[in-house]
Amino acid sequence: MKNKNKERIEELVSILNKLNYEYYTLDNPSVSDQEYDRLMQELIKLEKLYPEYIDPNSPTKRVGGKINESFKKIKHEIPLLSLSNVFTESDIINFDNRILKENIIDGLYVCELKIDGLSVSLRYKDGKLLYAATRGDGIIGEDITDNVKTIKTIPLTLTEPIDIEVRGEIYISKKNLEKINSERIKEGLEPFKNARNLASGSIRQLDSSVVAKRNLDAFIYHLPNPMDYGINSHHESLEFMKKLGFRVNPNNQLVKGVDGILEYISEKTKIRDSLEYDIDGVVIKLDNILNQMKLGSTVKYPKWATAYKFPPEEVVTKLKDIIFTVGRTGQVTPNAILEPVDVMGSTISKTTLHNEEYVLEKDIRIGDYVVIIKAGDVIPRVESVKKERRTGTEIPFKMTDTCPICHSKLVKVDSNYYCKNNDCDAKHIESLIHFASRDAMNITGFGERIVEDMYNLGYVKSIPDFYKLDRFKNEIMLLEGYGEKSINNLLEEIEKSKGNSLEKLLFALGVRHVGLKTATIIVRKFLNIDNLIKATYEDLRDIPDVGEIIAKSVKDYFSDSKNLDLIHELQELGLNMEYLGIVVDNPNIKDKNFVITGTLNMKRDELKDKIISNGGKVIESVSRKTDYLVLGRDPGSKYEKAKNLNIKILNEDEILKLLNEKK
Repeated sequence: MKNKNKERIEELVSILNKLNYEYYTLDNPSVSDQEYDRLMQELIKLEKLYPEYIDPNSPTKRVGGKINESFKKIKHEIPLLSLSNVFTESDIINFDNRILKENIIDGLYVCELKIDGLSVSLRYKDGKLLYAATRGDGIIGEDITDNVKTIKTIPLTLTEPIDIEVRGEIYISKKNLEKINSERIKEGLEPFKNARNLASGSIRQLDSSVVAKRNLDAFIYHLPNPMDYGINSHHESLEFMKKLGFRVNPNNQLVKGVDGILEYISEKTKIRDSLEYDIDGVVIKLDNILNQMKLGSTVKYPKWATAYKFPPEEVVTKLKDIIFTVGRTGQVTPNAILEPVDVMGSTISKTTLHNEEYVLEKDIRIGDYVVIIKAGDVIPRVESVKKERRTGTEIPFKMTDTCPICHSKLVKVDSNYYCKNNDCDAKHIESLIHFASRDAMNITGFGERIVEDMYNLGYVKSIPDFYKLDRFKNEIMLLEGYGEKSINNLLEEIEKSKGNSLEKLLFALGVRHVGLKTATIIVRKFLNIDNLIKATYEDLRDIPDVGEIIAKSVKDYFSDSKNLDLIHELQELGLNMEYLGIVVDNPNIKDKNFVITGTLNMKRDELKDKIISNGGKVIESVSRKTDYLVLGRDPGSKYEKAKNLNIKILNEDEILKLLNEKK
């Protein structure tokens, strides 16, 4: 016998989800607000009386109320990459030319508004929201499911019962930002400076009822695996997602070539201020999915898409002083101390002046009024000097010749000055700050001040000391500002960092010239620390995007016995020494041997990288151990040998299909 209360709850959930879709996505409600409210109240009442029948995707979940003590980590099945940036018309032309060089000539792009918010990945099972995650580092994100359920423009149940992952942007409207700030000012609180920070901060609230009050919104803009649904173009995937109940931005537009892109940018720049939400640019995506697959991605960016950023905002402020700081490599850098000024939502009071040449070339003086811009909306810099405003009291710049911390004599190398004192406290502190930083080991809680405190108190004097800090727990708890909860949180973050993928550790170690992107490229090649230590200079130099300077720097680092002792000690302390990233367990490719011959449309090194990332091996000569020969134009003798040995031969399209097939 069917339970009438359960049936009514299921019926109400279905009706209300449909009404939410009509109201928030279609902007075409079929019932009055009063009728909607009556149905919602009935559902709330029934769920209170019969909690055993509550649907986890009930629309009542949008009101929030659940408090999460921490956010779980979720691994993205497909990496959630960032976008490269372009800033000028010539940059856009260069982007189009790079695509044309790959023999992609249809010239069709989809242009979209770049919403100023927070990226989100949404996973649905049988048409119901399973989880939501932040971008995180592109591989691992934060589980924000409870908070996302409060966002009315994100459907909890789709119009079809399918399994799917989509990606989009969470944002807060200008109207809601203004309303929240008005209330904060009345309460004597500091207003939020921009919508992006408020949206990002809101979605990470532990109390989802707080999130619900913020009235966040979302647009969905990406389907990571469209061909699984028989979709061959990006604009078709947008229509597909819209039919499933997702809110897709109505300003998206299919355009032809550079002229179409520039026309779209011009039109949207004119309406930018009239939009209900903030945008900081335009996203340009190649429309054809097969062409996207052909172009592929770098470690960080898809090559088939880019983001045009609106010209940076300029402001003028007074340069009050120039001070010198010491970095982790010993480089001494001049820094401008500014009268605090707001630049695109951020208060800027200090910025780097790079080096002596930069300051002298621009003739920057203490007391000058200077133009500050935020290049790419991220890094503030002194762009120029308002020389017409000089009074004659300005002080010309003079580079220091001694370390500002240990007073050792500086050594000039190329355009930069270095402190060569190995015992300089500033170098040690900066290297520890770098090690704990977000892009490195991401030990949350270890900001600059905490690291300095721990160093000066003698608790963290070297990198391994992070992982021995628990010895001093009771002592630290006696210090002002370090209660039991805060020190426990620090220790938990330290322990969590042991599981980071190897590229984060390599970057954290501070090897000269090795940024996070380069570290990722290197460890994807060698997969673990032992292989990396054994690598020759030639092995390193031959990696695409590495080259001679980086190869020498890495080889020198791992040839130093002190550095090897450090790595051994970190191993003993339990740190992961293997790459955990994008190497895909693709059964078509894993443990298979590939030989490539002839001229390809794509770069050979790029194809090698794809094969290795999917668990395969690329070898130079054909033998009975070869599984596949990838055949390009004008092949050499390898082709004849492969035929004689009955080795399976693939053309370029076939290998790309194999790389992207799921079994």
